Amino acid sequence: MIIRKSPSEIEIMREAGRISARVLRMVGEAVRPGITTAELDGLAEEAIREEGAVPAFLGYMGFPKTLCTSVNEQVVHGIPSKSVRLNEGDILSVDVGAVIKGYYGDNARTFAVGQVSPETRQLLTTTEEALMAGVVTCYEGKRLFDIGHAVQGIAERDGFSVVREYVGHGIGRSMHEDPNVPNYGRKNTGLKLQVGMVLAIEPMVNAGASPVEKLPDGWTVVTADGSASAHFEHTVAITESGPLILTAE
Repeated sequence: MIIRKSPSEIEIMREAGRISARVLRMVGEAVRPGITTAELDGLAEEAIREEGAVPAFLGYMGFPKTLCTSVNEQVVHGIPSKSVRLNEGDILSVDVGAVIKGYYGDNARTFAVGQVSPETRQLLTTTEEALMAGVVTCYEGKRLFDIGHAVQGIAERDGFSVVREYVGHGIGRSMHEDPNVPNYGRKNTGLKLQVGMVLAIEPMVNAGASPVEKLPDGWTVVTADGSASAHFEHTVAITESGPLILTAE
């Protein structure tokens, strides 16, 4: 069931989104060679709680940390660890969410650790561009798969592939609500977008082929071919005047 949000609910979600965005930026500023993903996780949890919010991921379906930190070929849901120390040339995908007054914010970004190769930099640039291409389709009356069509077009234009096993989602009082929001699809198909819908749009783009697999920890998803992967995400509300990015400071 798709739950449309009232303007007052969207305002609360906007605050959850602002907190999520501020924490994501702060974590990104701390990313450097030598830091561990556990250290970044500690910074994020402290910052979320200082805002009067609750970490959205901590304890969610048993997830043990505040952040998802996914390095290089890891696509999503990497678990922060004292044993994972970032190295020059790595990329780190950080996914973070916050809950305030019962509503969720959710966003993600992939950061370069020091200097990365031109090919890796292009992967990050393309994935962020794909996210924004999806966002700008979010107008009342457009179709759900218009979002994925836009994302897929940008990714494949630059020789990359989109992950198909994991998708974006509706969001509100629950982290994951209907509908699922694939990062691929045929234009002008799917349900009609309506004012009050709030969607987490999150391209996951691989430098190589699209298939992924899950590691034995039960959480971490990696590319099947070992290629690098990038992940960018915004929470977006569909309003009468068009898409409103809630995860903006």
